[in-house]
Amino acid sequence: MERRVFIAIGLSFLVLYMYQAYFAPPPSQVKPATSTAQQTQAPAASSPSPGSQPAAPAPQAEATAAPAAPQPQTVVGERSPREITVDTATVQAVFTNSGGRLLHWRLKTYRDNNGEPVDLVPSGLPPGEQLPFSLRVDQLDLTARLNTALYKVSGDSNGHVDATHAPGSVAFEFEDASGVHIRKEFKFDPNNYLVSLSVTATNGDQTINPSIVWGPGPGDITPAPANPGFFNRSTALLPPGVILHRAGKVERVAIGSIPQQPIQEGQFRYAGVEDHYFLIAAINPGQVRLETRSLVVPGPADTRRQLISHALRFPQPPANARFFIGPKQFDLLQSIDTELTRAVAFNAWFGWLAVPLLSALKWLHGIVRNWGWSIVLLTVLINVAMFPLRHKSVVSMRRMQEIQPQIKAIQDRYANLKMTDPARQKMNTEVMNLYREKGVNPASGCVPMLLMMPVLFAFYSLLSQAIELRGAEFAWIHDLSRPDPYFVIPILVGLTMFWQTWMNPTTADPAQRNMMLVMPIMFSFIFLTTAAGTALYWLISNIWGIGQQYFTNWLIGPPVIPAPRPAAERRLKKAN
Repeated sequence: MERRVFIAIGLSFLVLYMYQAYFAPPPSQVKPATSTAQQTQAPAASSPSPGSQPAAPAPQAEATAAPAAPQPQTVVGERSPREITVDTATVQAVFTNSGGRLLHWRLKTYRDNNGEPVDLVPSGLPPGEQLPFSLRVDQLDLTARLNTALYKVSGDSNGHVDATHAPGSVAFEFEDASGVHIRKEFKFDPNNYLVSLSVTATNGDQTINPSIVWGPGPGDITPAPANPGFFNRSTALLPPGVILHRAGKVERVAIGSIPQQPIQEGQFRYAGVEDHYFLIAAINPGQVRLETRSLVVPGPADTRRQLISHALRFPQPPANARFFIGPKQFDLLQSIDTELTRAVAFNAWFGWLAVPLLSALKWLHGIVRNWGWSIVLLTVLINVAMFPLRHKSVVSMRRMQEIQPQIKAIQDRYANLKMTDPARQKMNTEVMNLYREKGVNPASGCVPMLLMMPVLFAFYSLLSQAIELRGAEFAWIHDLSRPDPYFVIPILVGLTMFWQTWMNPTTADPAQRNMMLVMPIMFSFIFLTTAAGTALYWLISNIWGIGQQYFTNWLIGPPVIPAPRPAAERRLKKAN
């Protein structure tokens, strides 16, 4: 019975890993980005009916064709292009006065593979793809003018805005002789990753309500193999997806499902695009229309980047619309909106337990100042708390081991009977009588193991999602969110699991024991492509389990295995 529980736990972990690795969500086969001329099409003139799902507008050419008529003379604007840099305590944002758009959104405390600050605005995009905070209207020529005109900038000092200690703002304004007037104002919070956008847009006496376009993102996506296999699939994280909070529920649209669901409309608490560690979303936008489009940007050496372009259409030009552009760090998200924490994709069943475990991990990190040692210490503390349960399980297994020869003798006497033979019921009766005689509960070893499973899965979920492990170093490992580059921990996991299997009391038949001996090999292969932080937790748990097994064996002594009595002797004893 207990051996079956071990197999169940191992297979449950295997199913959890395989689901997250290969089915949630699978990488989609999105067609590579094509030329601007092929992609350009006129967007719908008005919002579709609620029941329809039209395709999202493709990127519009900014200035690929010569204008049919001379452009109206600029009334408010600037003569030459320039960049404006906004510094907060957490972000360096770089804008261009060409369209008043965002060129870079660099996170100061997060680094990419080259050691540079993570930039959530991707580079190296195909021509025609729009920059963040571009404007899009129904007229193609007007859209191109709004995004290429040189806006007048106010609020800066020699091209710089300092918002590191106090809120800052920068405004872009453009007006031409035809009556088109656009003003975009950005406000920055010094201590988080929020930016507020207000847009005023008119064309003569008419108000324009443009869509706010982010363009492709997120920019931290690194090139991944175009044909991923087992050993190269983890060189990049899962592709991005759409995230929505609607009617009290979080909805996610995988990148492969975007062609079937390009338009999302409703009352959203937040809506945008996410990847494994970062989020770009409008916060409390209200009733909006979200248009999404997936694309693939080919990279060098048979690699690719999968990105999502999205745009928001408000009922009227946005006023102080808030956008979060930053890391999925739990405490940070909680300080902005408690529901925003659900963007961190903890396990749906055990996420409630992952949150206090994350708090404990951070508390330990505040003491030891190393995430690897924090994982080690928290793993030890968890195993100390589970010591009574494991001890009870081992003692129960020992008692089952002691009566195993007697159970085997009973089973052998009925081995020649068919499973449908009513006489086999007598075998079950004899086995239960033996349990009662020896005071053994066959389920007593299962329950403690089952009680430990939520903690194991919650901690696994935590370590696979926590951004704190991204870029964290430990010994020879330079990033605990990525696999061990030298496969040391996966090999040790397999060896310690084999050691545990050999030590555990056996109450199973040879076939089950052989299955248990194969599982360490399976887990070693799994951890070859699993985050090193998760593998480290599993290794420390195994080492603790081995030590506790030795201690329990010393405490309860060697097993006393009596020789099985013949059936006639047992019947005589009962008669007396």
